[in-house]
Amino acid sequence: MIRVRSLVLVSALVSMTLAAGDYDAVIGAMKKAWPQVGTVAVVCDANGSKAALSALTAAAGGLKVMVVDVKGPQDMGKAIGTLTGRKPDAVILLSGDKVAGDGSSAASFLIQRMAALKVPAVATTEAGVKQGAALGIGPGTGGKLMSNAKVAAVAGVAVPAGATAI
Repeated sequence: MIRVRSLVLVSALVSMTLAAGDYDAVIGAMKKAWPQVGTVAVVCDANGSKAALSALTAAAGGLKVMVVDVKGPQDMGKAIGTLTGRKPDAVILLSGDKVAGDGSSAASFLIQRMAALKVPAVATTEAGVKQGAALGIGPGTGGKLMSNAKVAAVAGVAVPAGATAI
């Protein structure tokens, strides 16, 4: 029984390490492309995304991370209102979030509204970039830096050097 517990703990620690690496790449690319970024926002179900939030805050190194907790798509209007008032420098999509993760209609709504406010979104998946994130890199991109030039232009940010255009 002790072995089972230790194996579960070891696999949990390994998965947390892998998740932290997911966000290290996107934070590094964002800092390099947009050095003015000081505050990032995350819109997600905070209880359902605890591990991802923990990994993101660990990777954020020097950036202020603002979390807007939503429980369903019905909360997205209030989340946009909160972000409009606080005006973060960028929004990071959590790919596995059940409410505003990559591919969801809530993420599309968030990306569009924030780009109109000149706040770019970043993702760790190709799906997030195709959906409208201005920048993406991580396991969901095969480690390649990707950019959505059209959305980057709307958000008023530069396309990172060396990024594959989507």
